[in-house]
Amino acid sequence: MLRCPIATPVRTSFGTMHDRPAVFVRVEDADGSVGWGEIWCNFPSCGAEHRARLLETVLAPLATSRAFTGPAEAFEWLSARTAVLAIQSGEYGPIAQVIAGIDLALWDLCARRAAQPLWRYLGGSSGEVVAYASGINPDRPQDIVAAKRDEGYRAFKLKIGFGKERDLENLRALRALLGPATPLMVDANQGWTLDEARAMAPSLAEFDLGWLEEPLRADRPWREWRELARETRIPLAAGENVVGHEAFEIAIDSRTLSVLQPDLAKWGGISGCWPAVQRAHAAGVRYCPHYLGGGVGLLASAHVLAAAGGDGILEIDANPNPLRTELMGPLLRLREGRASLGDAPGIGITPDLKRLAEVCARGS
Repeated sequence: MLRCPIATPVRTSFGTMHDRPAVFVRVEDADGSVGWGEIWCNFPSCGAEHRARLLETVLAPLATSRAFTGPAEAFEWLSARTAVLAIQSGEYGPIAQVIAGIDLALWDLCARRAAQPLWRYLGGSSGEVVAYASGINPDRPQDIVAAKRDEGYRAFKLKIGFGKERDLENLRALRALLGPATPLMVDANQGWTLDEARAMAPSLAEFDLGWLEEPLRADRPWREWRELARETRIPLAAGENVVGHEAFEIAIDSRTLSVLQPDLAKWGGISGCWPAVQRAHAAGVRYCPHYLGGGVGLLASAHVLAAAGGDGILEIDANPNPLRTELMGPLLRLREGRASLGDAPGIGITPDLKRLAEVCARGS
């Protein structure tokens, strides 16, 4: 578990991050092959320590108690084995997130053992991905967008949900900077009721947005999403807070989402999310993975996106996070919004934990 102080807090409609945490998972098989994964732990602020303890005391002992034929078997068994515990404790999310991190590490291990990059091991034909700069804060967003454009980004996502006047002022500033052709998306972070979203949607229409992400709470009934979808031409996006095979089936079958955004480190890892990605493609829904953590999970998300194919784009947080930038590998520098993941085995990097601890001690 690592935690790195940051100078500029990351703001959402529901909370603020004053530092950047990460929980990395290292797995090793009987033959000495190693793989790396990451557990989602952004919120609440104590979440990283909590997930690390769940890993150490509950999931790691279970995962090492028997042999598995592959990651998918391990994922399903761990999920079933902890299902009652999750109900009894009310810890559905944290337990699922720890299992997801283990799953990511197991897939990385398998790809490394096969001496293949993860994208190829998953059946992909190309290691190239298109990325966008995400998590853009509401305080003078044009400054960070201009800086990220200079770094090679060609698509951007702004956080909204901070009041109509402020949101629209920021969107006008970004469109003035970027012009009409640059892809621009917005994320409301579950910040509105259906009535509030209905009232806001017409004002957003003029900005030709690529999508409107989580305008409603993720636990609202799909009929509310359908009502909103009927009233706006802006594509709706969600998925980072959808949990479980059945829930993803219902989300896709609702035909309200144009963009599906599962977070591999939050639920499912690859074993759980890959079927949802395939189902989304079959239904004509665009797959764009959600991600807002450290570099291990980001690279895993990039490899899955590359393997899946299609026109999806990779979310890369625009905010400072040394636990991401130190591990981004080929994603550190984009060329016209694109990166090639290369042919190194697995996700292509091995975290240097000593160096990361030193970086955290210095802060950003």
